[in-house]
Amino acid sequence: MHAMIRLFVGLGNPGPEYEDTRHNAGFWWIDQLARRLGGSLQLDKSYYGMVARINNAPGADGPIWLLQPLTFMNLSGKSVAALARFFKITPEEILAIHDELDLPPGEMKMKQGGGTGGHNGLKDMQAQLGSGNFWRLRLGIGHPGHKGEVAAYVLRKPPLDERIAVEQSISKSLDAVELMLKGDMSKAVTQIHAKPQRPKPPKPPAVAAGDAAAPSGALAAPASGSPTGSPTGSSSPALDAKAPAPALKPAPATPPSSALAAALASVLGKGKT
Repeated sequence: MHAMIRLFVGLGNPGPEYEDTRHNAGFWWIDQLARRLGGSLQLDKSYYGMVARINNAPGADGPIWLLQPLTFMNLSGKSVAALARFFKITPEEILAIHDELDLPPGEMKMKQGGGTGGHNGLKDMQAQLGSGNFWRLRLGIGHPGHKGEVAAYVLRKPPLDERIAVEQSISKSLDAVELMLKGDMSKAVTQIHAKPQRPKPPKPPAVAAGDAAAPSGALAAPASGSPTGSPTGSSSPALDAKAPAPALKPAPATPPSSALAAALASVLGKGKT
């Protein structure tokens, strides 16, 4: 059994201009965890950041800390090391949550130790703690496709659908926090890496002998130029199961932003987007 996680560090940059940028995905994670645990982040100058102490977190056998360093990304270790040293928290008891270019939005990976992948927040944590043996939770934000565009990319706000995907992955990862607090890190990793099960497609009802050719004919119809929208008198269950009706296709002129905004508000539990 590994040591339990006692300090959760979300990496990001301070200030409203950076609040919704991709590089602040770690801050978003801490915000969600604080809401879930009923904690309140407060400025603590001793630790150069926003800090919440949670005394009764499910699974924990003592207090835990949530931290958002306000030192700017490349000096994150100054904040982390100050708090860790004061409360005698070892690197093995720290989880750093950060944005990850090499994973698409909505995906995440967790591991202990390893390299920094060029991430300045991780670099400074490793330098200030004198060890890279802390845990990392990598939240996918996607890659701009060219190395020269990375700096500008991480400091821009993602499109709403990408933000929603990241927030949903955060929500899923929080379900493993209790395992981390119990020290069952292998189970926590397994849970975080688990892919959601895809629902099986509905099984088409049995087709009568006289209608046996209906499915293939129905699928071939769009390619031949026939209208896909059958008259209301059509009752072929095979067609319903295999070929989507045109009414289900989004109209090109309808922007999806309002639906995405509502979805983001739902994920965040806030009224604003």
